[in-house]
Formats: sequence, C-alpha cells, structure tokens
Amino acid sequence: MNKKRALLPLTRFGARVLLAAAGIVAVAAVFFVLPDASSVPYFSEATSTPAAVKPLPQLDKVAYDTRLLALAHVATSSPWYAAYLQGTTTASIDSTSSPQATLPRPLWPARAAYPNYGALLPFNRIVAYYGNFYSKQMGILGEYSEDVVLEKLRAEVAVWEAADPSTPVIPAIEYIDVTAQGSRGSDGKYRLRMPDSQIDKAIEMAKKVDGIVILDVQVGLSTLPEELPLLATYLAMPQVHLALDPEFAMHNGTPPGRVIGSMSAEDINWAAQYLAKIVRDNNVPPKILVIHRFTEEMVTGYKRIEPLPEVQIVVQMDGWGFAAKKINTYDTVVYPEPVQFAGLKLFYKNDTKEEPSRLLTPQEILNLIPSPIFIQYQ
Repeated sequence: MNKKRALLPLTRFGARVLLAAAGIVAVAAVFFVLPDASSVPYFSEATSTPAAVKPLPQLDKVAYDTRLLALAHVATSSPWYAAYLQGTTTASIDSTSSPQATLPRPLWPARAAYPNYGALLPFNRIVAYYGNFYSKQMGILGEYSEDVVLEKLRAEVAVWEAADPSTPVIPAIEYIDVTAQGSRGSDGKYRLRMPDSQIDKAIEMAKKVDGIVILDVQVGLSTLPEELPLLATYLAMPQVHLALDPEFAMHNGTPPGRVIGSMSAEDINWAAQYLAKIVRDNNVPPKILVIHRFTEEMVTGYKRIEPLPEVQIVVQMDGWGFAAKKINTYDTVVYPEPVQFAGLKLFYKNDTKEEPSRLLTPQEILNLIPSPIFIQYQ
C-alpha cells in the first residue's frame, strides 16, 4: 500500500481534531477570558456618571436690563439705575439719606417677565414696512414693486444703523393679513382674510433682506380666537410674529370705520398666551406681539397686560400728523402706560400733509422716553 495514501485519512482526522480543540479554546475564552478584558464590572456600572448634558443658553439679564435703562434714558448716576439692576420695586428711593428727600420711581423701564433666550428685543431695533399687496392706500407694501420696496427698506435700515450704531437693526415686512372691511361679508364679520399665497410672498420678501415677518390682524366684528388659529402654521415659524390693530376691533355690531375700536387687556393676554403655547410646542424663540395705539381708549386695562417669557409686547403709537403732534400723542398714550416696549409709526404721506412738511428725524425719535425699539413705516 502506498504510505502516502495510508497516511492521508489520519492527516484529515488530525486536522479535524485540531479544529475542534481550537473551537473549545475560543468558546472558553469568550466565557472566561474576554469578560475580564472588555466588560465593565458591575461596580463600575453602579458608580459611573452619565455623559454631561450641555446646558441651554441663558438670557444675559444684566445686559437686558442695562439696555432697558438706556432706552428709558435713566442716567447711570441716578440712584434708580443701580436700584433697577438690583431688582428694586419700591415706589420711591431715598436720594440723600434724608427721610424727606425721595425720588419717585421712573415709569420706564417697565418691569415684566424676562424673555427666554433668543429674544430679539431690546438687543435689536426692528424697522418694518407695512401694508397689503392688494392696496396702494394701505401702506408702502402695496405702492411699489417688490424690488423698489426692498431697496427703500434697506435704505431706512441704514439710516437707523447710523443713528444708533449700538443697536443692530432687523428689517421686517408687516403684512395686513386680515383686513377690516366696510361691507359685512357673507358671515357679517366685516373683515377679509388674505390668501396664503400673500403670506408666502411676505415671507420670501423678508428672506431677501434677512428680516422677519409680522402678520397684522384687523378683526372687525370677528374675534382673536376665531382668527389666530387660522394662522397657526405660519406663527409656528421662527421668523413670523404678530400685530393687532385695536382701531378695527369692533363691538356691539358697529362696523369698522364708524368709530375707533378697542381691545382690552384680556384680549391682548389671550393673544399672548396663544403665541406662548406655539413657542413652547414648536421650540422656537420668543415672539413679538405689536399692539397699535393712538388713543387712550383703544387699549383698556393696560396694567393687566402680561408679557410672557415667550412673548414680547410692543405698544406702538401709530397716529399720524406733524412732528409736534406725533410727539404729544406718544407722550399721551405710550409714556404714561408702560407695558414692556414702545414703538412708533411714521407715515410717508400723512405725516407730511401739514406744515412743517417732514417726518420725525431718527434723533427726535431716539430722544423720546422711552426710545422706540420698533419703528414702522406706512
């Protein structure tokens, strides 16, 4: 017999034995050796700490309060300057260590809830163009082509950047999405809702100038609970904010335009709480809520208006007239009733109808108490 052939079966058998032995060693290593080398002992598991969670950014409250004091023109040498930064809420402060010598607390800055991180105000000034794309009479947005509107808006932004270099300027498109009407309409509410395509256009315009959008609502004989939910998809976007026009919030069946309408603190608080829920549900930065006002009766119960961490409230004086008249109206309806922030509207046409035929200058506006942080052009 050939010895090579005789040895072949034995060689195959030996190889099988060696493979089997290697498998046993490998299994043993899994159970007895590798655990010691690669696993975490129970003691280590029990005493190990979870990976550190990066803390959320926080509002710089000192910087926030300092800007409010600057807008209110409170001098750094005033006892109220330090008192405000320390959170003093008393009605007066002793200025000379004499019980008889006290200073009344300034009306501004207005104490309100600190906003969540990411709030636009007062770290920026908003400069907005206002109107409706279908109407040349309702504001500059409908008067000119898109290119001309954006060119003019950029120019106004540059003017304000030069007037107050310490405050960045954010451009805005304030679009009247729900407009009050002289006719009752099919449901008798005396208001007309714009198609979504018009809001989309406003959003695209704002994007071209790195700006924000403000949707303006004139309810007529409708209500905020009826109108605002229809805008929920847009209000959930981080760059979209809200404005309310009490002039056209009517009551007792009176159509818009017959008398000046009004909103109560409860109306405004409902809108703020609605926006706050949208902010929380969608994890977006705080919203701005603009309230138009040019008479005392347009907004009632101002002391009950509650700005929220999710919602910053701007009361904007939007009456028209020559410069001195506008300043007087501002001092009558904005200054005496502080809520949180102040705004001012400038009318390219109506403000120049009477002599002296000119708009208020940025410096005149900045000298107001408080300095408006929201400027709107119609």
